[in-house]
Amino acid sequence: MEMRAVVLDGPGEPEDMQVRRVPVPDPGPGWVRIKVEAFGLNRSEYHLRAGLATNARFPIIPGIEATGTVDVAPGGEFEPGQQVVAMMGGMGREHDGGYAEYTVVPAPSVIPVDTDLDWAALGALPEMLQTAHGSLHTGLAIEPGQTLLIRGGTSSVGVAAAAIAKDHGLTVFSTTRNPQRTGVLRELGVDHPIVDDGNVAAKVREIVPDGVNAALELIGTNVLPDTLKATAIHGTVCFTGMLSDHWTIPDFYPIGYLPNGVRLTAYGGESSDLPADAFQRYVDLVANGKLPIRIDRVFAMDEIGTAHRIMQDGAAVGKLVVRVGPAT
Repeated sequence: MEMRAVVLDGPGEPEDMQVRRVPVPDPGPGWVRIKVEAFGLNRSEYHLRAGLATNARFPIIPGIEATGTVDVAPGGEFEPGQQVVAMMGGMGREHDGGYAEYTVVPAPSVIPVDTDLDWAALGALPEMLQTAHGSLHTGLAIEPGQTLLIRGGTSSVGVAAAAIAKDHGLTVFSTTRNPQRTGVLRELGVDHPIVDDGNVAAKVREIVPDGVNAALELIGTNVLPDTLKATAIHGTVCFTGMLSDHWTIPDFYPIGYLPNGVRLTAYGGESSDLPADAFQRYVDLVANGKLPIRIDRVFAMDEIGTAHRIMQDGAAVGKLVVRVGPAT
């Protein structure tokens, strides 16, 4: 039996991405085959496709997440037909990922879910919620009543982080480089949209002179010093994303780099960081309209090159999703 999949033979441009027919993979013990209905796009997949990933291997089917139903679970971990999402666990790097009609993943990477959300909406959620949830709760240990700065607020993780933080009772500051997007941030519940001109710290401290309690860095190390300056003494900055493709700090000297008393941590977790009950709660909140998650656009699998170009150019506000057609 064959399936349609996006296979990368090596680094290339978005327009080089093509769908081809390949054999449907067979799962061994401890693995689960999922019939994929949708998958979200992630910056990690751009890094792989563009040749920026340090742990890449080719050829490979990319995709660090997938949404669909269980097709086969030889170990009996899940029933066939069970609605599930899968993420991380080596997907799209150590083994083939979710850009396909079927994917085989380790059972611990699979999270069961029960929802009437359409596949595209559910497909937007796994990695976006996992990264936002882990950054806020593991990386920052947020508490109700705190102030939070999100640097890179119109990214999919930034949108999700704002929604989760507001649900948790925080006051949210969120940045965008495009003044025309501040209205979108307000619609998503952000208390203080900020136009990022490179001097966010000064704008934050005009509103909270002592700085924010917590900051989520999604842009990269090129703006990290300014994010640190926006953070209060005993506050914490979590480095999670690098939308700018800057992720290292040359000649790092902590005393000269870090403001007095400001903590710097990082987050890069796995699906286990998002328990099934927490994921189900978020899904239910989305379905009930109480957690505003934004999908920028839904594509067909044959439009994968266009989708990657939009992701690479930073032209989306929120999540880009691919809806997978039925296997033939």
